[in-house]
This record gives sequence, C-alpha cells and structure tokens, in this order.
Amino acid sequence: MNGNIKQNLRILIQEWQVRTLPVIKPREIDLGSWFENGVIHKTVSVVGFRRTGKTFLLLDFARKLGKENCLYINLEDERLPRQSAVLTQLVDVIKEFYGGKKLFLLLDEIQEISDWSRWVRRVNETGLYNLIISGSSSKLSSAEIPTELRGRTITKTVFPLSFSEFKQWKNPDDDLLLLREYLLFGGFPEIVLTDEGKKSILLDEYFQTFLLRDVFERFHLKQQQAMRDLIRLVLSSTYYTFGKLTQSLKTAGYEIGKGTVAKYLSLLTSSYFLNQLEIHAAKVKSRIQHPKKPYFVDSFFVSRLAGNFSPNLGRLMEETVASYYFRNKVINPNLDFYYWKDEKGKEVDFVLMENLKVKKLVQVSYVSSLTDINERELIALEKAGEELDCRNLELITWDLTGEIRRRNKKIVCHPLKDFLLSHG
Repeated sequence: MNGNIKQNLRILIQEWQVRTLPVIKPREIDLGSWFENGVIHKTVSVVGFRRTGKTFLLLDFARKLGKENCLYINLEDERLPRQSAVLTQLVDVIKEFYGGKKLFLLLDEIQEISDWSRWVRRVNETGLYNLIISGSSSKLSSAEIPTELRGRTITKTVFPLSFSEFKQWKNPDDDLLLLREYLLFGGFPEIVLTDEGKKSILLDEYFQTFLLRDVFERFHLKQQQAMRDLIRLVLSSTYYTFGKLTQSLKTAGYEIGKGTVAKYLSLLTSSYFLNQLEIHAAKVKSRIQHPKKPYFVDSFFVSRLAGNFSPNLGRLMEETVASYYFRNKVINPNLDFYYWKDEKGKEVDFVLMENLKVKKLVQVSYVSSLTDINERELIALEKAGEELDCRNLELITWDLTGEIRRRNKKIVCHPLKDFLLSHG
C-alpha cells in the first residue's frame, strides 16, 4: 500500500513541476502579507466554502513566490487514499525531488486525511517546511482547530467576491445594473466570469458537490432527503426555530427530532454554507430561545433555490449587507451584530456592536424615493434607537441618498452600492 501511495505522490509532484500556473485576477486577500522574508513560524490555514477561490489563492501565492519554492498537492485527488500514511509518505517523496530544500507546502482539502492535525503540528515543529493548508471545513478554522494546533495557526477565511472585487473584475459603466447582477448571481469567481445562461447550471453543480462531499460523505448522513428539504425550508425562511423546522419536516412525513434538526443546521454552519443571526437581548437564554435569522454564503443560493417565482431584491439586499458584516467580523473580532425586534413585531435588521457597545442601527430597504419607504421601518429604527440609546441610525436603500429628520432624530439614507464600495 505504501508503495502505491508513494508512486502516486511522485506522479502528483511531477505534474506540479510541469504545470503552468494561471494568472489570477486580483483579490483583496493576500496570503503573502503573513510572511516576512519568506518565513513564518505558524501554519496558515485558508478556509471557506467550496469554489470561493481558495485553490487559486494558493496557486497565485506559488506564482508570486516562484513555483520552484512551492509544492501544491490536492488531497482530494482520487489517486490518494484518505489515510494518514499519505502525509507520512509525502515527506519522504518530497526529499526525493527537492532534497533538503525548505519549501512552502500548499496542501488543499487537508481535512480529508485522518490525523492531519497531528502531522501538521509535527512538521511545523521540525521547521522543515512552511505550511499553508486549506479546506472547506471549519475544522481548520481558529474557532474549531484541534487542540494540538491551538496557538500554532493563523486562519484566513475566503468569501465570494465582495462588490468592490466584483466591480473590478467586471468594470461596466452602469453601477446599478452591475449591482443587480451581483445581487441575483452572487460573487462566486467562476460564476462571475461565465455567461448568464450557464450561471444557474454552475450553481446547481456547486450545491450538489457541497451536499455530497461536505455534508453527506463527511458526516455520513443517513437522512439525506431530510437534509435537502431542511435546506429548502431554511432558504425560504426569514426566521427559523428548531421546533418549527422539525414540525414542518414531520408534517412532510419525516421521522426526525429537534436534536437532529439542530445538528443538521450545525453541519451547514461548519461547512460555511449557513450563518445565523440572533436577536439582540441582554440574556443569553433569550438569544437562544428566540428565532434565528438565516443568511447564506452567497446571495445566488437564495435567488436560485429559495423557491420564489420572482426575485425578492429587498431580501437579496439584506443578504448582501449581512455578508459584508460577517466578512468584517472575521477581520474585526470586536464586532458583533444582531437583529432587534420588540413584542409588537417592529424590527431593525442589524444592531452593530463593538466592544459590547451599540454603535449603529441599520435598516435595509429596496426603495428609491422617500414615498417608497414603509413608515413601519422608520418607526422601528426610532424605537430601537431610544431603547438601545443609539443615535446613529442608517437606512440602506437601492439608490436613495439623503437624511430624514424625525422628532430630533436623523436617519441617514445610504445607497447600497455606495455602502458596499466604501466599506469593501
């Protein structure tokens, strides 16, 4: 068995050595910024949902540093078994090709190999190689990294393109037309660059691959159709509770408990597909018990799979703003955000907090004029501002700019495109 593993590793290294690296379109993420003089004493972990561009970031790093100084291995390659022997034998095979040269090892989807974290720690401690590992599982992230790697890794999360990246890649003249495309079709790099008629085909393939590899195979799920229908339910919901989702699945004929539904949602979160927002409340118990608001890795999943017969641009705008805040939370760990809702159902989309203090209240609405604004949204902002002692009130609109003065309160209207471009 070891002989076969070694031979396949040799083939992969030979393929790498003759491979022509693509020129990558620029991203705001730069792996090279973590390295000083080409040396770092921690493993860099690149994580995120499938097809967000993790592999291309690794290849771009190799192109800039010099391919002769790097070795890229995709550990999902069908020629490699999912066994720890692959990593053990890899070091021996590298020495056959590179001798004692200190390389950057770029190991893609490393979580597919058993005991990967112990191997990473050992190699990191020997100082033989600089490691950049990547994967589509949160097991590689700083939040869930195995105990043996705590304090030994730096995590870089890769998201779909931000709107500023999207605009740089596309560069048309009409910003609103561009924004509509971004909301409807999202920011997956490959989808951004393909013809509109093929975008849905690609997203469907992404979704099926995600379900198969990152959910069904990785977690050995037996109730696969229940998971598919659970995803459909969450995609079509603006709020959810474990109890209501469980009841909906039981009504559909599934024998499933609330604990299983909670576990399935946790799996979707750990695979970077789903994010959830809790209500703003002083007590943790209240935040746990209230309904959660679901947001997804890319707005295209909502516009494609939520089951609406026409696009809900208001919801897609809210999804896009949430994506910005989730992205920013990775950069700024002092940032927290919630939604606000009172006992009468008045709601504010986002309560932004920094260092446990409320900094801003944000409402998102698909409006282009003052007459389009729902009075209920303004009343909710006012009431939440009074309750949370916050005077920084913002309404993110489609293309309305200006200020609304109400009872000594100022609500700033900020067009979505300007918000996204000014915030990154």
